[in-house]
Amino acid sequence: MEATSKRSIHLCYENGDWMSQLPENLWDVPLHYLSLPGSHDTMTYCLDKNSAISVNESKLLQVIDKCMPCIIHPIIMKWSITQDILWEILKWLQAHPQEVVILACRNFDGLTKELHHHLISCIKMIFHSKLCPKDVVPTLRNMWTYGYQVIISYEDVNEVMKHRELWPAIPYWWGNKTATQDLIQYLESMKKNGRPDCFFVAGINLTENLEYILEHPFGSLKKMALSSLPFLKLWIKQQYPGPKRECINIIAGDFIGNHDFVNDVIELNKKIIPPLHYYGNETELKDVSRLSAS
Repeated sequence: MEATSKRSIHLCYENGDWMSQLPENLWDVPLHYLSLPGSHDTMTYCLDKNSAISVNESKLLQVIDKCMPCIIHPIIMKWSITQDILWEILKWLQAHPQEVVILACRNFDGLTKELHHHLISCIKMIFHSKLCPKDVVPTLRNMWTYGYQVIISYEDVNEVMKHRELWPAIPYWWGNKTATQDLIQYLESMKKNGRPDCFFVAGINLTENLEYILEHPFGSLKKMALSSLPFLKLWIKQQYPGPKRECINIIAGDFIGNHDFVNDVIELNKKIIPPLHYYGNETELKDVSRLSAS
């Protein structure tokens, strides 16, 4: 995970209890019909040979790393830091017992069955009873009643079938665009095709390509993202959460601690006039999505 800026830390505290502060008439709305802010760069690591082994690792691993760093270090570091981040998430959840996080595990290139087993065991061990099974309707009232705080989206279909704690991979609308207007057109075209039935992500992140890099030799992904945020902010404010075809769910981007992104996404939930009722684990749409004017 990239180093957290002071702005991001402030943002975390500022919105640390936003779910528990939603009006009661939204507590029975499934989370996939709410507007949720997301981060595209979470759990992405840039490590080098000078990075230190986590102090939470065993003494043996720390000694091995010192003796054979060129072989052991890269493997230990990536796994160590991942576990550290999961423990940090758990610590945060314990301090915010009515908040829910959705973690997407994806891009498993080269991951063996043994490593899948190791990763899933680690997730279960750390989050334990906070993991929400995929057969539960994830409303806030349900989550609070059973103490669930974590939804794990897992990209490997075979592993999802084996574990009730793993949810199917969440679709990500990734425009792969370098221009803001092109990205907005892509997202609008995806909306016209209809939203998925459960969770999905509308990605507002721009993507560099070789042509863009050559034209902007002194640029960076951060500069690219931040310059687009004022325009994307206007698009975000026009969106509606809910079950209708053109509604959104999770909106995720890079460097989300800027330009009030999180606040804007959360504010969209004020447009919802309770769109559905549910009974047990069955959902039934009634008087669906009477959306207020923006």
